[in-house]
Amino acid sequence: MDNLILDKVCKRFDGFEALKDVSFTVGAGQKIALLGHNGAGKTTLMKAILGLQPHDSGRIKVMGAAPGSRAARMQVAYLPENVAFHSALTGREQIRLYLRLRRQPVKLADELLDRVGLAHAAGRRIGTYSKGMRQKVGLAQALIGRPKLMILDEPTSGLDPVSRREFYAILDELAAQGTAILLSSHALTEVEARTDRIVILSRGRVVADDTLAGLREQAGLPTHIQIAARPGAADEVAQALRGGRSNGVIVDLTCSPEDKLARLREITALRAKVRDLDVVPPSLDDIYDHFSRRAGK
Repeated sequence: MDNLILDKVCKRFDGFEALKDVSFTVGAGQKIALLGHNGAGKTTLMKAILGLQPHDSGRIKVMGAAPGSRAARMQVAYLPENVAFHSALTGREQIRLYLRLRRQPVKLADELLDRVGLAHAAGRRIGTYSKGMRQKVGLAQALIGRPKLMILDEPTSGLDPVSRREFYAILDELAAQGTAILLSSHALTEVEARTDRIVILSRGRVVADDTLAGLREQAGLPTHIQIAARPGAADEVAQALRGGRSNGVIVDLTCSPEDKLARLREITALRAKVRDLDVVPPSLDDIYDHFSRRAGK
């Protein structure tokens, strides 16, 4: 079952098409990255999914219900980029308030704060928290009620590297339990290895929707190969492979996806003169730039 269905969704503002026939799904347990430049339509789409603003045409189904309906709200969680809480409340008091609003036991507050790494600060006022700590309060709030769909807008903003790893570990746990996750982020290297599929928006349209491997295949961008030659063999290796040189012993090659295996066979034939090699495929940054440019941004 698809926890979220978008089918030819359109939204206009005073004649401007913010969303144009947007269609994709997010299944149970899937982690989908929603990418796009500022103004691409990501925020408009998220608001439509949450029922915060109506869409003009097309179909949106959230766990089989209409966006914004009680049935949808009970199963959806949202974490914005910039969370806002009452500075005079402690972390525990704030989460207890949200638990009451969701008719959940207030005793769960400490468990939720511990899960996001805030047990040590549960009794402190939120006004003393750093931006990263406030973001963790937002995540704890989003976890209330075990949501079936999570909408996350730049969720790791303000988090340090360790906290980011812990955050994605929580998302992995949720996905394993069947939660569908739609995550918008500008930190492309961060989501590259942590999402199952990538949807790219440009000017309100979906210009790409596939796995990272599938997008690489569609883009056909070159692969870079770096060969570390053995001492004294760099010139010979570079000449044999028709490659460039860098850092004395490194030979650089660029090849198309179709030529990659043939180039690797050439390198293997020189194994006595080669110490090591790295194959560097196109990054998500490269792929995002490719599809955005092709769509004219």
